[in-house]
Amino acid sequence: MLTIAGSDSSGGAGIQADIKTATALGVFATSAITSITAQNTTGVQAIVDLDVSIVAQEIRSVLTDIPPDAVKIGMVSSPEIIKTIGEELAGYEGPVVLDPVMVATSGSPLLKAAAMESLKTILFPCATLLTPNIPEAELLTGMAIEKVADQEKAAKALRDAYGTSVLVKGGHGTGRAVDVFYDGGIHHFEKPMLDNPNTHGTGCTLSSAIASYLALGLEEVRAVEEAKNYVYDAIADGLDLGRGRGPINHMVRRRK
Repeated sequence: MLTIAGSDSSGGAGIQADIKTATALGVFATSAITSITAQNTTGVQAIVDLDVSIVAQEIRSVLTDIPPDAVKIGMVSSPEIIKTIGEELAGYEGPVVLDPVMVATSGSPLLKAAAMESLKTILFPCATLLTPNIPEAELLTGMAIEKVADQEKAAKALRDAYGTSVLVKGGHGTGRAVDVFYDGGIHHFEKPMLDNPNTHGTGCTLSSAIASYLALGLEEVRAVEEAKNYVYDAIADGLDLGRGRGPINHMVRRRK
């Protein structure tokens, strides 16, 4: 599985979370780093985008030597990097899971305003599955999402607009931990709400888990279901690190 995303110095999200997730699920992870972030459980202190030439070469080096069975795209904060990724993945025919990372769990913005349109016009057409959370789905559709039925409408609207499967992740305002998956038919994946504020990196982890399961050969619906189960277990484990919203335990399956 190839992950294309930003680096998280605290290890809870981004490239670090993706590699931990793939490893825990028995998948070999390769990576292309788009940005370096200085961040911890309290927020993002600094972001530096890498030069597009090195991002392009990272992707090219992996694709030409260790072709991935699935690709996950996470944090991409500039139009130039987005254009580069689109160009490098133009001939890739495997599944691409795109997590439209716009805001960190801490609330810090991770996507420049100018990059939003590039994300939609260049990378969404490359994707086979989009995984927005509720705030991201609201930004992408212009819809208010207050209940599960609204998640369904947003998922359908995004599929109609971009032709991809869509997973609108719950837990951000509906009061229920329901993820709505739409691939032409509606599927609900629900787990009990957990009383644990430490959820840093859950979006990165879920999307990389889906990509990992796709790399292992699971069908999309099953990959989403298994990925949700994995993330639930990682949150339920109760890891407590840092002074803010800490990370989940990516290695919970390995320990068991």
